[in-house]
Amino acid sequence: MKQGYIYILTNKPDGTLYVGVTSNLSARIYQHKQKMVEGFTKKYSLDTLVYYEIYDDIVIAIEREKEMKKWRRAEKVKHIMQSNPEWRDLYEDLI
Repeated sequence: MKQGYIYILTNKPDGTLYVGVTSNLSARIYQHKQKMVEGFTKKYSLDTLVYYEIYDDIVIAIEREKEMKKWRRAEKVKHIMQSNPEWRDLYEDLI
């Protein structure tokens, strides 16, 4: 089984949010920070990792991502505030 991660990026505290999934969190966030990922995250400069969850199975992570994408903003913010109330960039912990 391949490990999976779901993550939330933002461009500033209480800014625009993006939910994603990957099998290699540090590499994927690096790609976002280097603007290597075309689309929504590049357009809105979403490169600050404020939340993530780890799963032993990428399939479960993908299911969780789909679930989280349906959440209202308030639910996403609630999860961020519970684990990262300062909206600190957690990427620094990964490298």
